[in-house]
Amino acid sequence: MYIAEILALSAAVCIAMSGMLVSELRGRLPLLDLARLQMFAAFVMTGAVSLVIGGWRTIELWQFGYLAASSLFGIIIASTTYFATIYTAGPRTTALLFSLTSPFAVLLGYVFLGETLSGQQGIGIACVLIGILLAISARSPSKAASAERTPWLGIALGVVTAFGQALGSLAARPAMASGVEPFTAMAVRSGLAALFFVLLVLVPHPVLKPAPKITNRSLGFAIGSAFFGVGLGMSLLMAALARGNVGIVSTLSSMTPVVILPMIWARTGIVPPAPAWMGAALAVIGTGLISL
Repeated sequence: MYIAEILALSAAVCIAMSGMLVSELRGRLPLLDLARLQMFAAFVMTGAVSLVIGGWRTIELWQFGYLAASSLFGIIIASTTYFATIYTAGPRTTALLFSLTSPFAVLLGYVFLGETLSGQQGIGIACVLIGILLAISARSPSKAASAERTPWLGIALGVVTAFGQALGSLAARPAMASGVEPFTAMAVRSGLAALFFVLLVLVPHPVLKPAPKITNRSLGFAIGSAFFGVGLGMSLLMAALARGNVGIVSTLSSMTPVVILPMIWARTGIVPPAPAWMGAALAVIGTGLISL
């Protein structure tokens, strides 16, 4: 049975579900409150798993430094802009722009680590870029959807998110290659981010202050998105990587731009236009060419 492949696809579905839950909080929960709740929930989930399996014994001080840098780029910056992209441009565009993480990671590895860039990877990068442009430019014939325009601010935030994620992966690579347990690494990264967002409350600026009241519904969506995105989604991805080919697992787990389309269809009742499906599929194919 194709256990690893099923786990990787399940991870993509969970990450798409997490994005959909975050989109439900648009206009209901301030961005920094969402970041605080998400990071705290992620730290509790991954920290508990690490404690149970004894992962804390796999980390040393020098590895902690690399993970701290990874937390800065990949979580504190990238997660904040990720939520902002969903709030600004919606979950479909965010999932597409997140596909840029793979090309950015390849290019950063080429520049800073001296890794080679093959012709196949070059074609993959081109596929991702063309797919994103095709899908973002797609417009539904529905009046409600055709009146909607993807803000340039949302696109810029999405690009920053992908670049931050790539930098975070690059920074974490030495620590992970030396044998740090994955859940422990995620606990360190999310724990440092949670601490950062909590300390922001102490800054005397009204924008950084928490909302006076958070409804139970908003709290449930925030924790649920953390569970599906970091808790269950990352757990399934780690299990898939432990059982299958890294390239195949990475490709299948990047199916989020495709699997999120039927979710949006079910939620809004609006059928995504054909170019949106084609662009999402092309982005996944490009990721596959880069990863395999």
